[in-house]
Amino acid sequence: MLALMAAPQRVLAHAGADPGCPDVDVVFARGTFEAPGIGATGQAFVDALNARLVGKNVAVDPVNYPASLDFNRAVDGVADASSKVEATAANCPNTKIVLGGYSQGAAVAAYTTSDSVPDGVALPDGVTGPMPPAVASKVAAVVLFAPPSDWFLHLVDRSAPPINIGSLYAAKTLQLCVDGDPVCSPGGRDRAAHSTYRDNGMANQAADYARNAIVAHGG
Repeated sequence: MLALMAAPQRVLAHAGADPGCPDVDVVFARGTFEAPGIGATGQAFVDALNARLVGKNVAVDPVNYPASLDFNRAVDGVADASSKVEATAANCPNTKIVLGGYSQGAAVAAYTTSDSVPDGVALPDGVTGPMPPAVASKVAAVVLFAPPSDWFLHLVDRSAPPINIGSLYAAKTLQLCVDGDPVCSPGGRDRAAHSTYRDNGMANQAADYARNAIVAHGG
């Protein structure tokens, strides 16, 4: 498994904030073939979240991974997302973290919450296992757009482990799937549905969910 690539700098959604400790930190993994960054669905979600958190400083941390058809490289994203979440939890204890992803990125985000390393998965250099349990208390919400179904995972990579949300994150996770989307809806045949998350209202739904979770965490 190839080693991690260098992580991009954090991008602040509101100018003038303390660059070290924002009120909210969104760690988001883009979908397959999207350009580096958080992708169109991620941007729609962040825009909607900002509209609901007026006056708050929201940092955006794009997960650094290939987002290619080589699903084995998704582990690079898991390692990068874990590193970002753990660093913010350690250095900015009052920051509320939102972890999310779209499509393959949703798988990356989900794997990041795992309680254990699945059998047969080789970890990149510098990664020893799942995130420490204490980190979970710093994550206010997890939002997954079009998380791949077990059927789809088996189709693209027979060695890919099933997506299981870690026990410490299950109660704070929202999974969104459009009916007919072949990536997340078993038997789905509407390929166009997979591209609708940015403008079908689900970005707003996820933003409502995350905003309520942030407020519940004292944000």
